[in-house]
Amino acid sequence: MNFPKPIGIAKKIWVIDGINLKTGERCSYSCRFLISCTGYYDHHQGYLPELPGAEHFQGDYIHPQHWPEKLDYCNKTIIVIGSGATAVTLVPALAEKAKHVTMLQRSPSYILSVPAFDKVSSLLLKFLPKAWVFRMARWRNIRVQRWLFKASKRWPKFVHKLLLRGIRKRLPTGYDMRHFTPSYNPWDQRLCAVPNDDLFKVIKSGKVSMETEEIEMLTENGIQLKSGRHLNADIIVTATGLNLQVLGGVELYLDGDLVEARKKLTYKAVLMEGVPNMSWIFGYTNAPWTLKADIAARYICRLLAYMDKHEYDFCCATDMESCAEDVSVMSELDSGYVKRGNSALPRQGKKYPWRLLNNYEEDIKILLNNPIEDGILRFLAKKTQKPNKNRPPEDLHSTKKI
Repeated sequence: MNFPKPIGIAKKIWVIDGINLKTGERCSYSCRFLISCTGYYDHHQGYLPELPGAEHFQGDYIHPQHWPEKLDYCNKTIIVIGSGATAVTLVPALAEKAKHVTMLQRSPSYILSVPAFDKVSSLLLKFLPKAWVFRMARWRNIRVQRWLFKASKRWPKFVHKLLLRGIRKRLPTGYDMRHFTPSYNPWDQRLCAVPNDDLFKVIKSGKVSMETEEIEMLTENGIQLKSGRHLNADIIVTATGLNLQVLGGVELYLDGDLVEARKKLTYKAVLMEGVPNMSWIFGYTNAPWTLKADIAARYICRLLAYMDKHEYDFCCATDMESCAEDVSVMSELDSGYVKRGNSALPRQGKKYPWRLLNNYEEDIKILLNNPIEDGILRFLAKKTQKPNKNRPPEDLHSTKKI
């Protein structure tokens, strides 16, 4: 799907040009305000590093993004390559029917076990209404997560020991902690959460083993490691993640010119600098995505209501202070998928609102309570087609036509 050149000032609209996937026919939709809710992953094709000898492997070679619906893995020997959220989720699920599952990782990630339903809520439900208990649980979980993130940044060695102590308690006595000891500090990359100790339970059962080594090549019946050891497999699952992309891979044009997101700042991580009547939903990278997605959506509703009330046609965030820096909106993470896709992501600025806070408490105040007009957002009135007062016309150079 593409966003072609907008129709122009006579209609003042965005036009979305695409193809109907069922019929193959071209189709178009128009709108006055465009909102992208596409996330930052390319879901069409997963990331697959080049593994020598992959063409020689005689078993099923699968990326989770293209999982065969009728895959029979009962009583099969499986290797899952990866150490991220997909791998730690797949391994316990596959272990239920597989003969044996090996989780093969080049380097380990921090893994945190979380209860599917916490004991505090179970107790409170005996005395309080469900709505109250669930609201308190949400409040508590948000703050615990925030504390963990802040503590990781302030006392990384302490949190490192704390996380590893929790893992050690859940593993068999004497288990090799090398497989669960990352070389980086907590929250330099995302933590992986496993529900109800499920990964550790299948390790204890003997149905899952961990291997932390580099791959030499794939063979006809498994994987040859650089150490010289060979792992047999009927099925190899490459849980190696996804690639990043912006706006779901569409091309965005403004006044006939291609908008390159990688050269744009984001305003409050909701609007794109210099692009009128266009916003995107971008969640947190250090907390549940939905927390930021929720308040970002509510901010957009506030903005649209404000524009309706004052009869504004356009809004546009304009960087008047040259705040741009060459760091992306995900620069705080050191994960492989971030490094691969960093050049495609929008930039951050030297200071707020062009710099992400990744702070739920502060973002609530700013997005839901602070005034919409702040001297940075520019507006254009519907009837007069002139800037609102105290907004010089030259500040609206990028909103004259879409």
